[in-house]
Amino acid sequence: MKILLASDMGFLLNTGYNALGIPKEKMKIGYVTTAAKGARAKSFFEEVKNTMRNAGYFAEEIDIEGKTKDQLRDFFKDKNIVHIEGGNTFYLLKAIRETGFDEILEELLAQGKICIGTSAGAYIMCPTIEVADWDESGKDRFGVKDFTALNYVPFVLKAHYKDLALESVKEKIETLKYPLRILRDGQGVLVEDRKYTFMGEGEETKLSN
Repeated sequence: MKILLASDMGFLLNTGYNALGIPKEKMKIGYVTTAAKGARAKSFFEEVKNTMRNAGYFAEEIDIEGKTKDQLRDFFKDKNIVHIEGGNTFYLLKAIRETGFDEILEELLAQGKICIGTSAGAYIMCPTIEVADWDESGKDRFGVKDFTALNYVPFVLKAHYKDLALESVKEKIETLKYPLRILRDGQGVLVEDRKYTFMGEGEETKLSN
């Protein structure tokens, strides 16, 4: 099983994609766009897609919301990468539960396909998305009260970390049941079975909990 957890697209272009072991021209990316629908600033998504295209990476988009399991299986059958993009983590988790995409992803990983999760797409690979609830700026939870996520890694993530958030994160870290790994933009974690490798710019920020 290979999963790549990323804070942002910059990490993927500079480091992450090269770590997957698939030449660019052979990448067949199924690009899950659902989380962007719940984002407050939807313009970021067009910027991300343009950045991918300009770098020579091409993907086929899918919004999993409203899809059946058979439709999802059919879409991903010719893909070798499942890329779950960022946006609103709560909206994404709600859609995953309603469509059974969690079961489909398990099947795809068992087939040897690689999963990339960026920001919200990385959060949902953790045991819980509770760190996404640290945002106090009025982010819509879309009725999601159970923060249990897909549990592919034994830690939770804080993406887009900046030093200005240090005191806030140190305070909230005390409430966590799981270890916290911190990703600044430009950083990610490569998961290969039970091996977890930090990658990207600079050193990993470590705060104990």
